[in-house]
Amino acid sequence: MFKNFKILDEKDKRLRKISKDVVFPISKDNKKTIEDTMQYLKYSQIEKYAKKYNLRAGWGMSAIQIGIDQRWFVIVEEQEDGSFKNYFFANPKIISNSEEKIYVEQGEGCLSVNRNVKGIVPRYARITVEAYDMEGKKFNMRLREDLAVCVQHEIDHLNGILFIDRIDKKNPYKDMDLYRAI
Repeated sequence: MFKNFKILDEKDKRLRKISKDVVFPISKDNKKTIEDTMQYLKYSQIEKYAKKYNLRAGWGMSAIQIGIDQRWFVIVEEQEDGSFKNYFFANPKIISNSEEKIYVEQGEGCLSVNRNVKGIVPRYARITVEAYDMEGKKFNMRLREDLAVCVQHEIDHLNGILFIDRIDKKNPYKDMDLYRAI
């Protein structure tokens, strides 16, 4: 059964809170919510389901975006063969990053920001993240390009930051020539 979430809007003050650490073990109910979130993101990227359930396409979702005050997020990435790869990160920390910065050429988006926002969001091109899986096992993952941007975006959510906060208000394309577009 598909669960269509009520995603918090950018005006909701809960999105500005620093989320609380995940405590392990994760409850059965929370694991079900995590799985439902992954299915939501997958369906949002498949046109027939996106139309059927009126979903905006998204790759990632943090717990706080669905009103859960915990430091976790999921990413669902479509692969070249049309399959999907699911990622889960609990209590994530960026432990290293490249000097090189990039930005998403067509602009970042967010399921909590229901409008087009012009400007660039400089992000690290490569990062290493330390986090925990659903069983509470610590892991490190090296990420680059799109996936690195997505993880940085979601970690920002856990810290009460929206991508729109990272766009220079007076000059939305400030220093664009210093970064590489992806």
